[in-house]
Parts: sequence; structure tokens; C-alpha cells
Amino acid sequence: MSNLNNLEPRAIWYYFNEVCKVPRPSKHEEKMIDFLLGFATSHNMKVKKDKVGNIVIKKPGTKGLEQGNVIILQSHMDMVCEKNEGVVHDFFKDPIVPIVENGWVRARNTTLGADCGIGMAASLAILADNSLMHPPIEALFTVDEETGLTGAKALQLGMLEGKILLNLDSEDEGELFIGCAGGIDSVGTFKYETKTVPHHFVAFKISVTGLLGGHSGDDIEKGRGNAIKILNRFLYQLDRSCEYHIEQFSGGNLRNAIPREANVILVVPQDKKEHLTIEINHFRVDMENELLGKEPKFKLVLESTDLPDSVMTRESNTKFVNLLYALPHGIHSMSARMPGLVQSSTNLASVKFKEESIVEIVTSQRSDLESGKQDIYQMVESAFLLAGATVKHGEGYCGWTPNPSSTTLDISRKCYEELFGVKPVVRSIHAGLECGLFLEKFPDLDMISFGPTLRGVHSPDEKIEIESVGKFWKFLTELLPRLA
Repeated sequence: MSNLNNLEPRAIWYYFNEVCKVPRPSKHEEKMIDFLLGFATSHNMKVKKDKVGNIVIKKPGTKGLEQGNVIILQSHMDMVCEKNEGVVHDFFKDPIVPIVENGWVRARNTTLGADCGIGMAASLAILADNSLMHPPIEALFTVDEETGLTGAKALQLGMLEGKILLNLDSEDEGELFIGCAGGIDSVGTFKYETKTVPHHFVAFKISVTGLLGGHSGDDIEKGRGNAIKILNRFLYQLDRSCEYHIEQFSGGNLRNAIPREANVILVVPQDKKEHLTIEINHFRVDMENELLGKEPKFKLVLESTDLPDSVMTRESNTKFVNLLYALPHGIHSMSARMPGLVQSSTNLASVKFKEESIVEIVTSQRSDLESGKQDIYQMVESAFLLAGATVKHGEGYCGWTPNPSSTTLDISRKCYEELFGVKPVVRSIHAGLECGLFLEKFPDLDMISFGPTLRGVHSPDEKIEIESVGKFWKFLTELLPRLA
């Protein structure tokens, strides 16, 4: 463990540490907005704020580059707020405390917020440094990227003048991204019937914990376990040998994070206690074999709990378990145009029991084709409808169609190769970026996306590689004058 201020390049790590001090959950970026406005004022820079809270801070070009192309440096303010079970941390009040460990920076038992805190830090460091050569800069900081890209959707015309945009929200150093998937959320509402618990039943809590989780776009192809699907799979199998009734089921949290934890409270007849233990043990072995090498910390725990007053009826129980089993999760199709790229996928993101005997089930679909996005959300919709649930789809967001002829890409590729002696990888990404939405409003934009190496994004395992931050900074600061 050590201080971030001891890391190089000091400028970007200084501002990343400052960003970590400011609470910034999605849809609650007020403190970060105030921080950015204060930064602009203290550095005597022009600043704009639109009606949803997006911020643009402007800095003139340095000597000789005053009339160069205006470059937009873009990052988002909000962060995914995930923590391990039992961890005490208030994301609305408490700062993130970074830890330096074995060449990486992480947080303890919470998300780090390097997505997209390191992009913010890079923009702030460039704005604050008067020794760097660069053309005019517009640093765009958007709100609410993680829960719907609503900042990018609401960005007002007139906020930007530049025609070249560098999105600083990618997670693999040495790769230049020129396209991304579009996405849409689908939320199902399942209403169930209840009954009084028979006197000869006992209650148990079954928990799945320790999974890696991760980003539902970047990590969907890694084959990681979904805690909801694993737990429900056990329930589906148990239904064939034992009567049981569910009191509640909870799993996952955010639409764009693969669920790491899930638990169910259920009741079984007293004479089935031993049978339940045996079934759990067999299932645990099966899952450990299937997840070997992918989920080293997987745990499946059975423990006694207090008997609830009411539970699902047998009919509702069966419909609910069948619905969760039928809902797809993971890769749906691979791209034929870009080998190795996921084309369409879906994430069974969360299950929450609400009041009045209602379960809310959140899913998130992605595809780099509009038709593919429609296909996968209709598949999800059909599962909900077959179970008698209602379903609503979000507004969705468009993808970013790659432009291999981009001038910005050509200059960036040559710059990277000259700096590091290797060609950067140029590709599209299955995750969602705000670039597609910017292009709808500003069709003349020429864009690329890049960043340092992050791992475990959207989970408490999130970390950022220190060495890659140095290369990211060197590339960015060398690229700016070349784009002038």
C-alpha cells in the first residue's frame, strides 16, 4: 500500500486521487459537478453546464497551435457503485480509497471508479498543465453514462465546437476503438400468489457468492458465472425431487454488471432437510467442475433461517423458476464482419422482490446491429410473456458504426507505432460507449476511443495497471499536437 502521489506520471495520478475523493454515483453527480465548476473557476477557464449537468471546460491552444483543430476530450463523471456483501461503505458520502498493490491500483472491497475516473483525471491534468503543447481543448464531462447514457442523450447542441473527439473510456492499453455496440434494457414484472407456511416446514437460506462478475459488455465472452442463473438452476433441479416454496429471491444489482451474488429463502418439509443438504452438496461439486479455472472463489452455502409467515404458492413458484431458467444470458451471436467480436448478447442483471407480491427482473441487451438488438430483446420479451409477466423496454441507445477511413484514426495509429514500436490493435467493442449518441447530434465528428488497462470493471475486483497509465498519458499528450 502506498500513496498515489508517488506514482508516475504524477499529474494524472494526482487528479485521479482527487476524483476518488468525490462521491459520484450514477444520477447523483452533484458533488462532482461542483468540483468541476470549482476547478474551472480556479484555473480561469471558460465553462458551460447544460440542463442535465454535462460540463464542458475550455482551454485555448498553446503558442503556435492557437488556430489548430479543436479537440474534445470526453469522459463521464459517474461510476458503478458495487461492494462485496457485508462491506460498510456509503457511496453517497464516503470517498474511494485507492490502494497500490503489485503494479496495480484498486480499492478495498468496492469498485475503484477508474471507469471513467482515469479519463477524467487525464482531461483535468491536461487542462491544468501549461507546459504541454496542444490545440484548443474542450473537455466534456457527461453525467449518468453507466445507467442509461442519459447525459450523452441530452447533450445540448451548441455545447461543442470541435470536430475531433477522443473518448477516454476504453479499458485496454494498446487498442484503438472505432465502434461499439448499441443496447437496450428490458424490465419484467412478475406477480405471484402467496400462501401461509405449513407448520411442518423449515426455512433455509441458500447463497451463491464469490463470483467475479464484471462488465456485461467487456466480460460477457469470458464465460463467468451468473449468480442468479446458478442459484435458479439448483432450484429448477430441486423441484423434481422435493416440494419447496420461495419466500424471497435476490440477486445482482446493476443492469451492466454480471451478477456476482444471489440468495434465496425457501421452506421445505422437515423430513426433506437431509435431502436438501445432499442435493446442495452434489450441485456444488457440479458447479465447481463447470467453473474450474473461471471462478476460483465460487461458494454455495446452505444455512438455517427463521420461518417466514408466507411464501409463494406452488404454481407461482414453478412459473417463477421456469421464467428465470428460460431467460437467456450471455453471448447470443458472434460478429462475421469482425472475427472474435461478440455481436449480440444479453445480461440477466438483477432480481428483486418488491412489495405487493411483485418481482422485478432487469435484463440488458447489446448488439452492434439494430436488427440484432431487436432480436435479442424480443427473445427476452417472449420468456416474460410466456410466464404471464409484463415487460417494458427502455429507450435504448444506438451503436457506433466503425469508420476505418478516419483521419483521426490514421494519425493516432502512426503516433502510437512511432512511440512504442508496435502497431496498436484497431477494433470495435461490445460494450456501450457514448460515441454513437454524440454522432447522432454532431454528425461531423471524427472519433476514436482509448485508455489504459482496467480489469474487473463494474465489480469490487476493479483495478488499473500502473504501467499502462504511463503509456496512455504519453500517447495522449503526444497525439494532441499531431491532431492540431
